[in-house]
Amino acid sequence: MAPNDSAETNGTAARRPAGRRKAARYIVPVAVAGVAAATIGLVPALASSGDPDLPKITAQELIEKIAASDTEQFSGTVKISTDLGIPSMGGLAGSFLSGAAEGGDGGKGGSSADPQSKLTELASGTHTLRVAADGPDKQRLSVLDQASEYSLIHNGDDVWAYDSGSNEVYHADGKGQGKAPHGKEQAAPEGVPTTPKALAEEALKAADGTTSVSVDGTARVAGRDAYRLVLRPEQKGSTVGSITVAVDAENGVPLKFTLQPSSGGKAVVDAGFTSVDFGKPAASSFAFTPPKGAKVTEADDAKAEGHQKEARKAAEKAQGDLGKFEGEGAPKIIGKGWNSIAEFKTPGGAALPSKASKDVPAEAQQFLDALGDKVSGKFGSGTVFKTRLINALMTDDGRVYVGAVTKDALVAAANAG
Repeated sequence: MAPNDSAETNGTAARRPAGRRKAARYIVPVAVAGVAAATIGLVPALASSGDPDLPKITAQELIEKIAASDTEQFSGTVKISTDLGIPSMGGLAGSFLSGAAEGGDGGKGGSSADPQSKLTELASGTHTLRVAADGPDKQRLSVLDQASEYSLIHNGDDVWAYDSGSNEVYHADGKGQGKAPHGKEQAAPEGVPTTPKALAEEALKAADGTTSVSVDGTARVAGRDAYRLVLRPEQKGSTVGSITVAVDAENGVPLKFTLQPSSGGKAVVDAGFTSVDFGKPAASSFAFTPPKGAKVTEADDAKAEGHQKEARKAAEKAQGDLGKFEGEGAPKIIGKGWNSIAEFKTPGGAALPSKASKDVPAEAQQFLDALGDKVSGKFGSGTVFKTRLINALMTDDGRVYVGAVTKDALVAAANAG
């Protein structure tokens, strides 16, 4: 292993302008685990062969190398897995989120190939993806299962999605679909990171002066020489132990991303290339013709329009709830950096449903009970919903505290409030 500069920096080099930071969104309590996985990202540790001998580089230089990387052409295979340490959801979170994406009509008239619902499956378990990109207008992502394959293709003005298991096709106008907010390639819906690069960019946003950043040796990933960039929260109370990003020594592209929890054990998120080629992908990679006999759903057909109307109704209702929400006090952030906790009140001060509630499906109530720990303090009493990464405290009087922090940190924040 080559000696590398291991001197730490406080993460200032990774700061982003305040205007580019997005407010965190929280769905409490049923989908908190799913939201966490989608926000931070998504894989089993990949074997590395040997530690290459590379020139010294500082942490700041390596961060700048990532930021300066302009690679827009690549193809390869990515392995992704997430272990949030929660009870088996039996498809509950997936169906909950996909139902919301379909306008709340239980899937009537929808398509199993719709990426807004299909890609929520990446929020848990282990998956193998084939990915390819050729600039901002051509991307392909395929999720491989043992007996089926799901593909999402963006090619110019068209976005195609195909689920071989159900032989269904989803088609949408792709104008502007492939460009992420900052001109980055984006085949998947926004908020669903599917490559180590997307995950690394999310992590670096948190390196805002509360993080130690160092270069910890080298690695060999997918046949490429790489530096290991390590981020560690400097504050106590965070559920994040460390984040390691393997950065391609030649072009600065993140090749592997690993998030270790402060509690130890298996990585919460481990995503990396098993093979990668930075040459121009074949044009055929982005070509798609619906297979014979496949059911094709157009995003702008009459049924989709019906979903949009349902979504608009839901949005109007949410807007009304937001008015109640804001009237009771807008969300506030307690602490900073990795220890940030969002505090807010539920619309109308609603508390958790009780076991006697007829409005909550039995399986949903079982899921909540399995996740929750009853707690009490100066604030009163409530329930903490736990994963290995994101925890949420919901008090009996309708206050909510959410963050990538420990249960004790949430209780302390509620007591202080």
